[in-house]
Amino acid sequence: MAKQLDTAVNSRGEHTEYEPLIPEEKKTSMQILCFNLRWKRILVLMIVWLSFLLLQIIKSMLWTELCRFSGAKIYPGRGIRFIRGDSQVFLFVNSKCKRYFHNRLKPSKLTWTAMFRKQHKKDAAQEAVKKKRRATKKPYSRSIVGATLEVIQKRRTEKPEVRDAAREAALREIKERIKKTKDEKKAKKAEVSAKSQKSGKGNVSKGAAPKGPKLGGGGGKR
Repeated sequence: MAKQLDTAVNSRGEHTEYEPLIPEEKKTSMQILCFNLRWKRILVLMIVWLSFLLLQIIKSMLWTELCRFSGAKIYPGRGIRFIRGDSQVFLFVNSKCKRYFHNRLKPSKLTWTAMFRKQHKKDAAQEAVKKKRRATKKPYSRSIVGATLEVIQKRRTEKPEVRDAAREAALREIKERIKKTKDEKKAKKAEVSAKSQKSGKGNVSKGAAPKGPKLGGGGGKR
């Protein structure tokens, strides 16, 4: 089978034939692969661009900005944007605020601006209503087992001297009680030891007499 040759035009305008480096079958498959990759890239770029656009739309729907002059809210799709020579951005709710800003009027001198109302405390009542009320827990005293409410309140109002004297008396009573218990234990031990000594002497007297040493010479060998 004869090889298929490709033709090309050189710099002189002459047609020359050459053998293709890639076979026809491989060439078509590579073309299909490149085509598919190109479309995949385009699809990925379109998805990224659409997601970015969707985020911008959602942000513009939910995001509100404030007027630089009056302090009023500017909703999406409204207002005037002014960019100064130093690249600083100013937002105005309408042309009136923009004109006053360029005429260098002070917002604090106009009664309908947010700055004037804040300086003169016009919205103080509304802010007080908006503040959340925190429930404070008040201390509550109640009677417990072994002491009534009157006794507890009386102890709280006691003077420190009376309290110290009562504490010393209680400590003294505890020490006396401990000493008394120790003395009772010692007396019991003494009684037990005396009884054991008496019982030991009785047993010795009742038993047989102990054998003494032998007296005189025995009949032993000389």
